[in-house]
Amino acid sequence: MVKSKRLRAEAVARRNGAVAWGRAGADVRLAKAVERARPASVRPQLARAELLDKATRTRFEEELDAALKRRPANENKLAGAIRAVAALSPALRASLGEVTAVLLRRGARQRELYACGLRSLAEAQDRQSVTLLRDALSNDEAGGSAALSAACFSRDPELSALLAKVAASRQSHVAFGAELARVARGESNGGLLAQLAPMIKESHRISMCVELFVPLARARPMSHNVGPALAVLRGAERHLGRWLVLAEVAVKAGDLTPLQEAKTRAESGPASSRAAWSLVAWALSETDASTRGSAAPAPPATRPTLELIARLSDRPSADRDTTFLFRMARATATSARPMLETLVRSLPLGDETSLRAALYLARDRAREDMRRALGEAAEGCKREELRGMAVAALWDGVPDSSDDATKARAKARDLAADLLTSRVVGNMAWGALVRAGSRAGSKGGTDEVLTEAPFRWIQWGWLE
Repeated sequence: MVKSKRLRAEAVARRNGAVAWGRAGADVRLAKAVERARPASVRPQLARAELLDKATRTRFEEELDAALKRRPANENKLAGAIRAVAALSPALRASLGEVTAVLLRRGARQRELYACGLRSLAEAQDRQSVTLLRDALSNDEAGGSAALSAACFSRDPELSALLAKVAASRQSHVAFGAELARVARGESNGGLLAQLAPMIKESHRISMCVELFVPLARARPMSHNVGPALAVLRGAERHLGRWLVLAEVAVKAGDLTPLQEAKTRAESGPASSRAAWSLVAWALSETDASTRGSAAPAPPATRPTLELIARLSDRPSADRDTTFLFRMARATATSARPMLETLVRSLPLGDETSLRAALYLARDRAREDMRRALGEAAEGCKREELRGMAVAALWDGVPDSSDDATKARAKARDLAADLLTSRVVGNMAWGALVRAGSRAGSKGGTDEVLTEAPFRWIQWGWLE
């Protein structure tokens, strides 16, 4: 009797063990199935896609965590630095996506990191952006202009219904932003966009120019359906720099009407404005040539002035933004040389404008004194926040065909390694970009670092 009870107990134990083992096996199988079904947005990226070393990435992630706990005074600079390097690191983008999700839950649409996260993830076609944009577009005012701008770069069909719903909003500027995204995604013929354009107030038009159209002017061409709406906005625009941004988007879309208008005004407009319009016409011709892949137009002969350059910037004239001057310098315009030389008259180089002017004089005009000045600034710049930019200028300031290129770039690489431990996040970003540029150059890609977009993001904190 006792033996039979013991045997029954052992049988029950074996049966329970088998059940437990079966449940464990089922859990393992379920976990594997979940892993197979896990969307691409949460799958780890391949390690070979990482262009940021672990220590630098960890430092950026620590800065992000600290910003979540307490908003820093210079958040725009932090956001700009991360915006510049986000494309180099899938792991950093994953952390940026988590921070953006937290800010979205808090309703902190005015935070610079919120705009940085949405724009960077969407432009990188990161799968996280779809979830974030879906949540943002479902909130008040469709997540703000940052979400509408990011939606222009997302190609995921999951957002189509949401954008169509937002395009029916009673707020004309919100509806316009959503419809612009639909045109950019190829989901609209632009009819509603042209109807909404006359309803846009001046204040909204100014903000939309910087937050929606400046990124599109740098992106690939849009559908030609955007042309009629842009014509309406240009007709109401009095600031020449913003007019140029709207015109560039139209020209890239295949609408040459603004180019013909600029040429006409340069030839037969008021005498006081012909010089400005001649530069606008050249800029639009350059945009058209680059879009079609044809030969670039001859550099402009018009000599720039500070006032003229400020008028041609998309920023307010009071900012004295010199973007257009360096656009002319990039095209090796002889007419820009006197102004560039004026900017570097005082040595050592001590501000952003003089560093950029020295770069173009050293690289395109073979100025040995400017190369030495860039080297001195990279090694011992008095302003710590300029040191990273000086190293980037040193990297770009020597043409590859020069005998000094190898030596100068080796020096820039060494200095870039020091930048990665700087207390200034902008210096870290420039150091990471120089190191990425050296890898790109060794593989036959473009190795230029100090271009317009990273400069605006890192040095000025302009996050468009």
